[in-house]
Amino acid sequence: MLAALGFARLDDLMDAAVPASIRTDMDLALPAPVDEVRAAAELAGLAARNTVAVPMIGLGYHPTVTPAVIRRNVLESPAWYTAYTPYQPEISQGRLEALLNFQTLVGDLTGLPTANASLLDEATAVAEAVMVMRRATRSTSNRILVDADSLPQTIEVVGTRAEAVGIVVELVDLDDGLPDGPYFGLVASYPGCSGEIRDVGGLIATAHENGAMVTVSADPLALTLLVSPGELGADIVVGSMQRFGVPLFYGGPHAGYIAVSSGLERHLPGRLVGVSVDSAGRPAYRLSLQTREQHIRRNRATSNICTAQVLLAVVASMYAVYHGPDGLRAIAERVHGHAAAVAAGLRARGHQVLTQHYFDTLVVLVPGRADDVLRAATAAGLRLRPVDEDRVGISTSEVTTPEHVELVVAAFGEGMCDAARGEQPIPASLRRRSDYLTHPVFRSHHSETAMLRYLRRLSDRDFALDRGMIPLGSCTMKLNATTEMEAISLPGFADLHPFAPAADAAGYAELIDQLEAWLAEVTGYARVSFQPNAGSQGELAGLLAVRAYHRAIGEPHRDVCLIPASAHGTNAASAVLAGMRVVVVASAEDGTVDLEDFEAKCLQHADSLAAAMVTYPSTHGVYEEGITTLCELVHRHGGQVYIDGANLNALLGVAKPGTFGGDVSHLNLHKTFCIPHGGGGPGVGPVAVATHLAPYLPSHPLHPNPSQREGLGPVSAAPFGSAGILPISWAFVRMMGGAGLTAATRSAVLSANYVASRLSDHFPVLYRGQGGLVAHECILDLREITLRTGVTVDDVAKRLVDYGFHAPTMSFPVPGTLMVEPTESENLAELDRFVEAMIAIRAEIGEIESGAVAVEASALRHAPHTSAVLVDDQWDQAYSRSKGLFPSGITADKYWPAVGRIDQAYGDRHLVCSCPPPDAYATENPEGVPA
Repeated sequence: MLAALGFARLDDLMDAAVPASIRTDMDLALPAPVDEVRAAAELAGLAARNTVAVPMIGLGYHPTVTPAVIRRNVLESPAWYTAYTPYQPEISQGRLEALLNFQTLVGDLTGLPTANASLLDEATAVAEAVMVMRRATRSTSNRILVDADSLPQTIEVVGTRAEAVGIVVELVDLDDGLPDGPYFGLVASYPGCSGEIRDVGGLIATAHENGAMVTVSADPLALTLLVSPGELGADIVVGSMQRFGVPLFYGGPHAGYIAVSSGLERHLPGRLVGVSVDSAGRPAYRLSLQTREQHIRRNRATSNICTAQVLLAVVASMYAVYHGPDGLRAIAERVHGHAAAVAAGLRARGHQVLTQHYFDTLVVLVPGRADDVLRAATAAGLRLRPVDEDRVGISTSEVTTPEHVELVVAAFGEGMCDAARGEQPIPASLRRRSDYLTHPVFRSHHSETAMLRYLRRLSDRDFALDRGMIPLGSCTMKLNATTEMEAISLPGFADLHPFAPAADAAGYAELIDQLEAWLAEVTGYARVSFQPNAGSQGELAGLLAVRAYHRAIGEPHRDVCLIPASAHGTNAASAVLAGMRVVVVASAEDGTVDLEDFEAKCLQHADSLAAAMVTYPSTHGVYEEGITTLCELVHRHGGQVYIDGANLNALLGVAKPGTFGGDVSHLNLHKTFCIPHGGGGPGVGPVAVATHLAPYLPSHPLHPNPSQREGLGPVSAAPFGSAGILPISWAFVRMMGGAGLTAATRSAVLSANYVASRLSDHFPVLYRGQGGLVAHECILDLREITLRTGVTVDDVAKRLVDYGFHAPTMSFPVPGTLMVEPTESENLAELDRFVEAMIAIRAEIGEIESGAVAVEASALRHAPHTSAVLVDDQWDQAYSRSKGLFPSGITADKYWPAVGRIDQAYGDRHLVCSCPPPDAYATENPEGVPA
């Protein structure tokens, strides 16, 4: 590979590619690497230091049972966790069907017609709903009413997000009704944090009469027994699907959900799976309404969400498929029955249960004795919730047993109240009577045999890293090593409640401290917060820290954020949601930041400059030589430098953003540090900061460290975000060590330059850095080809499927181009296979250029080809079947897409975002999906 580039050594290549001004001369100061056996043993030791008791803490997190068939064949299966976001729907039909099941599940339980394909967690889902209400209502008020009986972390996250954009949050006691004066929205909890179930129908009607919209935060398991919020009139319903089979994971990753009433579909943040038709008129799934781009709209952004929690949403959807409506109702009745048994037992012993109407959560009055009760419960292996010195909270769950009920009652001892009174925990008026999960998919897979085959059938329809290379630029689809993945299923990591006592999480504390120190070392920053549970949340946290810093030094007027025109849309969206004004900086002809325009913008906004946000290496895939000058300009004019860490895998061991001018960065652990994409999530986006910004990292009201409970506020529901998957990145760094991380960077740069060199005679490479080299990715320019032949990037992307590849990134950052990132994980044989496929496709384009084939009649335009074409008696294409179906030659290992090219426009015109009826798939219904 080096010979093809004209270099003798990797050091020579790196010296030529990376500007000397940013290079670090010191080796990374990390522990010496260990092998897989030792790393696994160390992780097992850390997990064993966590105390897994029986968590009855509640607060939106409940222990659950992940059916083994789902754990083994989804959560632990590379066919599911190594897949990419389904932007190429023809090769993503399996996970798209699973997500459509998720949307149907959420829609049915909430009583609303449209749900998206998951959000990050419950607290941020509420914050997203607040933004939807603000945008969708006609009210001019900036006041939002929030139920005082909401989860404490939800109240705090909403406060953090609202303050940044000028929304005033007012907590209200719903038992007292709604206050006077204008407000644009109401957030109600159903049930509340206390466990109390309130009939919010009247409050919803009152809010609507006042021109406001209403969001209800609801427990989905409770909704199997309670009247749905949609039936009560809610406009939006949000919550978490964690208790549908997703482990506690010390706080995440978990799938948040959001569902909306008719008319609000185009306001939904995140991703929406819909149904369209393919080239043969068959039903096919795809992402609808371009929702990712719809809300990430620079200075008009209403959300910065560009990821989801797909893997966890799949687990939750399959939990519902496996149990079905009757099984879910039985689980809910059992959970509720145990709560009622606890309440009856406590009242029989003279205790006052304060919660009158409940599903699974009780608050008990124990004047001055809360600590005694908690100690007794702890000694019995239970963890209850301290409300205050006079009250204790109890939440039952799927794992609660009659023995646990007896232990809880015993922990309270004898009380002094009157004898037990009769009760009706769920009022008859709020008992659910409407059906849910009536679609056959939720009634057909209740044996392990049926479930196993259903999961296998769906995974066979997808293309993931377990099949072949996914050469996506900007997204770094690389090896998620098995040893890195194994530890997440250890009970010590999987089954710990995020608000368990600090003493229970000693292993997690050590792992998090070690990983923070390692990431600080490789980035050159002082501190790291793991709370952000996506790259977009890391961006927001970093920019909020910058804003807080400016306020602390007496310059609150600084609110301008300079962002290059080529930046990812989340950069600008995050700046807007942090309360900043976005000013766009032009790009030079070579794709670099136009430093003249940048300096002019710095001068123009010198008095109000808060930050500049740049990606390095650049979004165009090169090491820009002007980065140090850019940083100096920002600092000279009073701003802070935010270096987006999306491309950190081209810097590890080579350069540190915290030492060449950066003040803050977020890191995509789901890219550089091997946490898998999972079909579109989970993500982890920790934020790293220099010393002067450290006081402004996210805080959390329930943080195990009391010193971190006050401050900026939380940006996600759990103190450490998606802590359950941090062992993956810990294992990566532990096994690689400093030299290994440096070698990975060098290999990634070598691979990208090798691909660029081999393809440059066939497709122009759009941007190059010094020495004519690229960084870790390269952009292939198809724009002239498209003008001459009509062949588009879509045609090339779909044709690559026939060759057995996922497409590179299409039309980002430049329309009409393909961005290729081979990573350090792919061997030479796979790189050559990709190169040869691209060269063969270029030859097919040449046939169109020569006039031998019309573009509309070409295999490119009809790609991808399904196996159904093999037996199509009506084959009338201008090319042979063998050329269309087997361009790489006949092989038993060929991947077959489940559907042909999908009609995207049809799907938007005929919006179907829940499971279509079975007759939509009948052969006598050639149109597939009814309009």
